[in-house]
Amino acid sequence: MKIVVDANVPQAQRCFGELGEVTRVPGREIDARALRDADALVVRSVTRVDETLLAGSRLRFVGTCTIGTDHVDTRALAARGIGFASAPGCNAEAVVDHVLASLATQAERQGFTLGECRVGIVGVGNVGRRLLGRLQAMKIACLACDPPRADAEGSAGFESLDTLIDHCDVLCLHTPLVTQGPHATRHLLDARRIAELAPGTLVVNAGRGDCVDGRALRSRLAGRGDISAVLDVWEDEPDIDAALSDLTAIATPHVAGYSLDGKLRGTHRIYRALAHHVGLPARLDVADLLPPPPVPRLVLDTGLEVEEALRLCMRAVHDPRRDHDALRLRARQQGMATGFDACRADYPLRREFASLTVELTGAAAHLATPLAAAGFGVSRKAEA
Repeated sequence: MKIVVDANVPQAQRCFGELGEVTRVPGREIDARALRDADALVVRSVTRVDETLLAGSRLRFVGTCTIGTDHVDTRALAARGIGFASAPGCNAEAVVDHVLASLATQAERQGFTLGECRVGIVGVGNVGRRLLGRLQAMKIACLACDPPRADAEGSAGFESLDTLIDHCDVLCLHTPLVTQGPHATRHLLDARRIAELAPGTLVVNAGRGDCVDGRALRSRLAGRGDISAVLDVWEDEPDIDAALSDLTAIATPHVAGYSLDGKLRGTHRIYRALAHHVGLPARLDVADLLPPPPVPRLVLDTGLEVEEALRLCMRAVHDPRRDHDALRLRARQQGMATGFDACRADYPLRREFASLTVELTGAAAHLATPLAAAGFGVSRKAEA
């Protein structure tokens, strides 16, 4: 069996090499010619899988190592009898880590505390649900908006988007891209809603770029300049709006979910699905693929306030300012589109908050609950 795999899929040879002959190709270079003799295709979000790509292929299986599937024409696959699998939830914890680290950074920059914010979460699926759980555990006030879930489950616990805009200091978008129907999300945050955002509002988008009207957001940031934005996803990736990027407080190249843990969960999920599809055993477990974390343990003693401790531990694992600076540098050196993709292709090792255990002395015991709520492992150091 011949398997074409996006070159950015980690541990591809180790996993898929058990099942067949692996050819690794950069995601944006996967075309019909690359698939001419392939039996299976494994992609990430940058490869559009549609009739054009499938033309003349003999593919029997397509897998995407990502949560989202809007880059895959699943109806075209079904019409050709091609098996399909995705990896919902595989990098959700990493996205939540990124959002929390970004919020902590903006709180420090703008002189507010997370505890005094009200956060509105738009889309309470794999990512939004986890973000809501962690924020609530951290005693941060939250409102949630998810019209499809409200229709299916009842309105209790859900508010309208306009209510979130009226009552929240932070607006976090975690919706899929839906272009039609009663719950379409394209330009969900449109010009009208962007104009209605209260001064001081922070907009965070780590869902889908097309859910925000980028031109309207750029106009508000450049004009009144009284709101701020943290954007990981963009319209027209990788050739994103450079002017909007320059106005964004934290601008990152669609890497919120790029932890090694999340990528390997995605790889492993598709490896298992392909093995099942072709009737072969899946011998590897995710634990077989993960290396030890570079910072497995951190000891905290007295002298730190809660938010200082949170920032310290978050930055020991993931600092979104690094990704922001890398995008600025690469865009300046290589142009936006090439630089955007280069940041993703050369992304440095990143683990998740859960990979770090924070050891507390007796004087730092008060930090146990907020650190655990944020997602870190916590242990108590025995008194001498």
